[in-house]
Amino acid sequence: MSAPTKLGPTLKRGEKVFEYRGGRVVYEILGKEGDFIALTPGGRFSKDIEGLCPLARELVKGGYRVLLWDRPNCGKSDVQFYGQSESHMRAETLHALITGLDIGPCIIAGGSGGARDSMLTTMLYPEIVRKLVVWNIVGGVYGSFVLGSYYIIPSILAVRGAGMRGVIAVDEWQQRIAENPANRERFLSMDPDEFLKVMLRWLNAFVPKPGQTIPGVEDEMFDNIKVPTLIIRGGENDLDHPKRTSLEVHCLIKGSTLIDPPWPEDAWERAGEARAQGKVKRFNMFDTWVQAAPAILDFLAD
Repeated sequence: MSAPTKLGPTLKRGEKVFEYRGGRVVYEILGKEGDFIALTPGGRFSKDIEGLCPLARELVKGGYRVLLWDRPNCGKSDVQFYGQSESHMRAETLHALITGLDIGPCIIAGGSGGARDSMLTTMLYPEIVRKLVVWNIVGGVYGSFVLGSYYIIPSILAVRGAGMRGVIAVDEWQQRIAENPANRERFLSMDPDEFLKVMLRWLNAFVPKPGQTIPGVEDEMFDNIKVPTLIIRGGENDLDHPKRTSLEVHCLIKGSTLIDPPWPEDAWERAGEARAQGKVKRFNMFDTWVQAAPAILDFLAD
C-alpha cells in the first residue's frame, strides 16, 4: 500500500523546509552572524554525511553562517527529476533557495559532486555568488563513467524492467523513501516513459565529450565565473577526482587560486580500500574535509 503523500521527513531541531517546483528541500543554517556560505557535499549524500558538519562548524567559528541543504534526491528532501542534468537541477534549486531565503549574494562552496553543483550555480547565476571554493572535482573517463553507472544505470534498468515499482526497489531510492516516506508516492505517481527520458538525458551528461572538462558542462561556461575562486586540487593518483581536472579547471577560471590538498595525497584511495575490505560502511573521505577549513578561511579573509 502506498504511503500517503502527506507523510514526509522527520525534521530535527533547526531543520526547515523550502518548497520549489512542487518539491520540498530540507535545509538548516549554522551560526548566528556573518556572511553566508552555501556548503554542498558530493554524490547523492545528505548534508548529514559524516565529515561535512565538522567543516561547517569550523567555518562558523571563523565568523560565517553556513547553509547546509539536502539537494533533491538527497537525504530528507523530496525526489525530483528535471533539467539538463542532475547538477543543473541542483543549481536551479540552490539559486531558488538562496534567493528565497534572501541570503545572497553569498559564498558558494562544495566538494566532489558538490563542487560541480557549486561551479554550475556560479556559471548560471553569477549574481548570487560573492566567492567560490571547490575541491575534489570529478573528471576524466573513469570518474565520469563511475558516476553514470552508479547513479543512473540502476534506475534505467529498473524502470525498463518493472516500471516505477521497479525503481522504488533500487537500494538508493529505498534509502530516500526511508528518510522521507512521501518519496514512495512521488515515485509511483511518475510516468515511467518520462522518467526514463530524464534518466537517459542525465546519463548523457556523464559521457566524456571534447570541450567538457567537467561532466555535462561546456568549457565556455567557465567564462561566466568572474568571482574570486579557490580550487583545492585532487590527489596525485585519485582516479575519481583527477589532479589533471583540477589543473584544467584552474586554467579555465581566470584568476583562480589553486592549492595542494591539505589532506594526504592518497586519502581517497585509502578510504576506498577500507570500504572494499569491509572496515567502513561508506567512504570516509569526507572526514578529511575539515582539514581544509584554515585554507578556506584564509582565502575568504582576503
